[in-house]
Amino acid sequence: MALVPCQVLRAAILLSYCSILCNYKAIDMPAHQTYGGSWKFLTFIDLVIQAVFFGICVLTDLSSLLTRGNDSQEQERQLRKLISLRDWMMAVLAFPVGVHTTVLPFVLIEMRTTHHQYPSRSCGLAAVCTFAVGYILWMCWIHHVTGVWVYPLLEHLSPGVKIIFFAAVTVIINIFYLVGEVLNNYIWDTQKCIDEGKEKPKLE
Repeated sequence: MALVPCQVLRAAILLSYCSILCNYKAIDMPAHQTYGGSWKFLTFIDLVIQAVFFGICVLTDLSSLLTRGNDSQEQERQLRKLISLRDWMMAVLAFPVGVHTTVLPFVLIEMRTTHHQYPSRSCGLAAVCTFAVGYILWMCWIHHVTGVWVYPLLEHLSPGVKIIFFAAVTVIINIFYLVGEVLNNYIWDTQKCIDEGKEKPKLE
């Protein structure tokens, strides 16, 4: 896709997330008024992650346009930082957290239109594990404070089964990370082969 259509698409996606978040916060739900508010739900956290991610994508696009034809090394350095942050968020948060929700189509569109440089696998998996464990500890803390689990299913699980469940969730999100890495490499290795094929001169 050309750069300008991609920019418009990302801006539209960002605006849609902002709208969804505003409507989500406007809903008067009793659970939103209790300890932790909306932040105790992974769905809301995921929406915030996607909004921040696409905000960074839009900012990167704008910076890229502004620095085009500009020889400023400082601006180029700042652009590279934005691109690195964008790629890191895609790899570690936007795809693994969003892959099991309705935001997946937007994430796949972004993956298809822009190549993202994944971090080393060990660093990426460590970051994903940190997020998963952090959210699990957050849920446990909310239970400690309120005596109620964020998700009612957990009320019916024994402590041992809860540990197995939390471990399984952590493994699954790591698998999602690996799926994203493989899919990203497949899309762009295939695209590279197509582009190289187009560049080859035709034999008479």
